Amino acid sequence: MALRLRTEMPELKGATEWVNGEVSKEDLAGKPILIHFWSVSCGLCKQSMPDVLKIRDEYKDKGLRVVGIHMPRSEKDLEAGPVKETIEKYEMTHPQAIDNQHTIVDAFENEFVPAYYLFDEEGQLRHRSAGEKALSMMKKPLERVLGTNE
Repeated sequence: MALRLRTEMPELKGATEWVNGEVSKEDLAGKPILIHFWSVSCGLCKQSMPDVLKIRDEYKDKGLRVVGIHMPRSEKDLEAGPVKETIEKYEMTHPQAIDNQHTIVDAFENEFVPAYYLFDEEGQLRHRSAGEKALSMMKKPLERVLGTNE
């Protein structure tokens, strides 16, 4: 069962490794946050990377912080090298947790990739979605959280 709406953001502790800087829940306090779960073996995840980067860049000035969580789906996904190559290839310059133990994945009760969890500046879950249409479903909640809807 995924996190319920209005649930407080879980801790971002227990990652095997961080790429592009480690962040904690405290580091992100007071900012809207998009947590993005993905896997190196997920084709749909790779297809959606440009859209994630577009959201990151488009809303950065509104305070949005994006954090990627690599969620291995198989034994092969545990190899850090291909994960780091994918991070570099897709220019994911925001913090990326490699969560080989599924510690963060379990804290979020996440089962899917790609999956997105949007938290408001108070750290409350305001929207979650997963799969192919997940990012298109994110637009209105993101605008609400950022106060940009008109």
